[in-house]
Formats: sequence, C-alpha cells, structure tokens
Amino acid sequence: MAALVLALAGWFGFGATERFFLNRAAEQSEGTLRLAAAGLRGALMRYEPLPGLIADKMDIKALLTLASDNRIDRTNRELKRIAADVGASDIYVMNPAGVTLAASNFDSDTSFIGRAFSYRPYFQAAAEGELGRYFALGTTSLKRGYYFAAPVRSDDTIVGVVAVKVSVDDLEAAWRWGDSQLIVTDENGVIFMSSRDAWHFKTLAPLDAAALEAIETFKQYPLESLEPLDVGFEALGATARLMTVQTAGASEAFVMTELDMPEAAWTIHLLTPRAAATAQATSAFVAAILTIMVAALAAAYLLQRRVRLNERLEAQREAQAQLEQRVNERTIDLDAANKQLTLEIRERTDAERRLRKSQADLVQAGKLAALGQMSAALSHEFNQPLAAMKSYAENANAYLDRQRTGEAQDNITRISELVDRMAEISNHLRNFARKPQQRIGTVAVATAVNDALQLLAGRLRSGDANVHVDLGEEELLVVGGQVRLQQVLVNLIGNALDAVPESERAPEITIRAERQDDRVLIVVSDNGRGLAEEHLDLIFDPFFTTKGINEGLGLGLSVSYNIIKDFGGSLNAANRPGGGAEFTIELNAADRAVEAAE
Repeated sequence: MAALVLALAGWFGFGATERFFLNRAAEQSEGTLRLAAAGLRGALMRYEPLPGLIADKMDIKALLTLASDNRIDRTNRELKRIAADVGASDIYVMNPAGVTLAASNFDSDTSFIGRAFSYRPYFQAAAEGELGRYFALGTTSLKRGYYFAAPVRSDDTIVGVVAVKVSVDDLEAAWRWGDSQLIVTDENGVIFMSSRDAWHFKTLAPLDAAALEAIETFKQYPLESLEPLDVGFEALGATARLMTVQTAGASEAFVMTELDMPEAAWTIHLLTPRAAATAQATSAFVAAILTIMVAALAAAYLLQRRVRLNERLEAQREAQAQLEQRVNERTIDLDAANKQLTLEIRERTDAERRLRKSQADLVQAGKLAALGQMSAALSHEFNQPLAAMKSYAENANAYLDRQRTGEAQDNITRISELVDRMAEISNHLRNFARKPQQRIGTVAVATAVNDALQLLAGRLRSGDANVHVDLGEEELLVVGGQVRLQQVLVNLIGNALDAVPESERAPEITIRAERQDDRVLIVVSDNGRGLAEEHLDLIFDPFFTTKGINEGLGLGLSVSYNIIKDFGGSLNAANRPGGGAEFTIELNAADRAVEAAE
C-alpha cells in the first residue's frame, strides 16, 4: 500500500514538474516568436510603398493610356531593373480588366504578359483605389509569394494596377535553425509558410465549405494539397498549447506559442520540441528523488542541493529577462528604422513634386527668354504697320475733305488689314507666353511649324535667312501639346538662327517632316559650323551653353528635351555630313496611338 502511494505521488509529481518546464519553455519561446514576427513584418513592410511609387511614374501612366510596342518594351526592362534592385520576385502592370501589359519576367518561360489576374483580391482592392495585400501560390510561376498592389491614376481616374510579388523562400530558409519549427497560418488555419516543407498548405483543422469555395475562387492554394494534419491539442496556459502531430506512424510533441499579425490576418506559431522540457523535468524529478533519499543521511547536503537548485533557477530567470530586454531593444530599433524609412519616402515624394514644379517654371522661363530675344524684331513688326496706319488715316481725312470717298474707303480698308495683321501677331505672342496645359492630345505638325515661324518672322528677316519648309503632302498628326511643341520648335529654329551668322556661307535653315511607320520625324537643320564632337554628349544638360556671357542660360535644349520626353518621344542632335547642325524630333503618330489606346 505504501509502495502504491509512493508510486502515485511520484507519477503526479513528475507530471507537475514536466508541466512546469513545458510552461517555462513556452515563456522562453515568446521572445523568439516576437523577434520572428518583427522580422517578417519588417521584411514585408519594406515592399509596401513600392507599387505606389511605381504607379506614380509617368511612363507607367503613359503605358496604360497610350500603349505601344516600344513603350511596353521600355517598361518591361525598367520593371526588371527595379525588381533586381529591390529584391522583388516579380513586378507587373495590369489594365483595368486585369490583363498584364508589362512585367519584369517578360523574358522568362513563365512570363505574366497577356495573363489576366482580375480574380485576385489584391487586384480587386487596388481597382477600388485601396492598397491590395494578399498571399497566394502563383498560378503561373507555381511559387508562393506575398502580393502588394496599388492603383494607377490618371486625371483622378484609375487606369490600371501595379503589383509587386515578394518571395517567402528566403524568409523560410532563415527559420531552419535548431529543433524548433516555425509556421504561419492564415485566417482559415492553412499553413502557407513553414520551416518544414512537408507542412506547406496543410491545415490545423478541417476547412468548411465556405473557406474551400473562397480558396478555389481566388485560386489561393492548390485544393489537392489542403489536407488537415493529424494533430491534437492540450492547453498549457493562457498563450501556449501542447501540440501532438502524427506523421507516418510516428508521433511528435511540441510546445506551441502563438502571436497574431492583425494587419495581414496571420498567426505565427513557434513549435518547441517537448523532449527538451521532458528531459529537464526528468532531471529535476530524479534530482528531487535523490535529494529526498539522502535527506535522512545528510541534512546539510539536502540544504546545499536546494540552494544550488534555486541559484540555477534564478540564473535562468535572469537569462530570460536579459533575452526579453534584448528583444525589446531590437523591436525599438526596428520601429525606428521603419519610421526613418517612412520619412525618407515622404522626403523623396516632396522632392519629386518640387522637381516637377521647377521643370514647369524652367519651361515658362525658356519661353519668356525666347520672347525677349525676339523683342527687337517684334518691335519692328508692330512699328511698321503703325506708321503705315497713321499715313493711311491722314490720307483718308484728306480724301474726305475733298469729297473723294472712294479713295478714303480704300485707305480705311488698308488700315483694317493692318489691324488684322497686328492682331494675328499679338494672338501668337499671347498663346506662346501663357503656361501650357499638361494634357497630351493630337497636334498638327504644320500648325506648330507655321506658328513658330510667324513668331520668329522678324528675326528671320533681320538675319536674311532662307527658310526651306518641306512637310510632305500628307497631313502629319503627332501625340503632344500644341503650345509646348511650338516652344520646342521656336528654341530649335532660334538656335539655328544663332548658329547661321557664324558660317561664311549664305544662311539657310531647313525644316522637314516625314512619317516612318508609327513615328513622325521633325528635322531642323542649318548650314552653320555645326556642333563640337565633345559637346554632343552635353548638349541637353541644364545650363550647358556655348554662347557668350549674357547670351543664354543653357536651358532651352534641356527644357526641349524633357518636353519631348514627356510626349513619349525623343530629341537627338547630330552634325550634317555637308556641315551644320541637325536636331531630330521623334514623336508618336497620333492616329496609331489613338488606335492603341482604344
């Protein structure tokens, strides 16, 4: 009977001891779990603002509004470069229907281009103007990843979606340390991340019909892999459970601690093997039994043993406290780094806004500088008609005094024609001086060229320059802005006028235009001395000029280059084989661009 009592006491004593060590293992795991959660959260948050930044790029908006093969190719290569720089798995751009137009993996066998992803929740959220977040197995790449998506807006209208996929393989590789296992489950209890590959897409409990239907609708996971693990749970405390897993006839037991990530609707679980706590409990229990057995022989030894045990427990508590302190310090550092990253993003956004404003101011300054250069010639354009009008008016009065009404009416008619001529010149000056709208549309090349020549008519006459215009028989239409394209032509023709006096030959300026496939070329050339070879790479840099002091700021060609780039075209400079400089404007033909947009 006494032996039975001792056996029962020993059994319950060992159970209590083991439970103590299991709970302590759970407490020690909480610090590691918080550190892992902070690392996962930080790794994902560094990619969160990326789709929004890419969506604000003008090239992305232009791709979704006026797509072309050249623009798609440039966008593909730019997205591939960005993905390589930031370490993203894939970056791609979708139209409002969810069809991928450009992707960083355009040159791979699993390219996203042409594939539709409108069924994905991250696309649907971004299409509604929100930030999309979603974890799923890629239907094309068959690789797991976390998706961020942001809307692309043009004139307050959502014209597409930019998505960034982040691979989780590297994160999992960092979790494979020691005997502990780390798993992440979604709101349905599906294990989508795990340090043990065999547990991928397994569940902690059977899924109901609604959850399976949602997973199938969004193609989140492969349905054939969604099998529940053979697990059992036993409560240990408020935040920990004892988890038993049956796999291939073998049983494994773990102390499970959990931490929620509400921003992603995830739960992170740290599984610490029960064997370690059991070994500690066995050691402690055996030590206690031995202590009791020798208590009758050596009371002093029992006391010393208890003191040493208490010291060891205190040391472990201190170690735990130090670990928690280091975890807290690490968390504070991560929060500070996150705030610093947010501040840098805000600063870069403000800098981009200031840059756009400065660019607009430089455009206006360039036009006003051009008006200043034309002021002397324009003064002559106005003074000559005014003098003629005064003479015609005096003659008309004299004819009226002599009752010669016919001659008087003829003089009045000529005055009216001169007024119309002055009004036309004034209208061109007013249109050229005002700030242009940023909207891009269809522009007639002939109209832009004629307006530029009328603005420079005085300078052309005073310089005795021969201007040859060849725009072909077909009406040429390009994608751009009327006033800004006119400004570019005024800058190029004005520069040609400045270069022609340096030539010993008769001054000649040639303006020609032609269409090549879906592009239109506008070429402005002169017979001056041309451009120095060492200046060809610097000609479009801001404030670079070969003119003398007070003869130019070096902004005209830089502003013109950026205007043509905003139109989706290019501006190039070269020397003519026969002498002189030649500037070529290359723009999208308007009819081809409109068809692509439709």
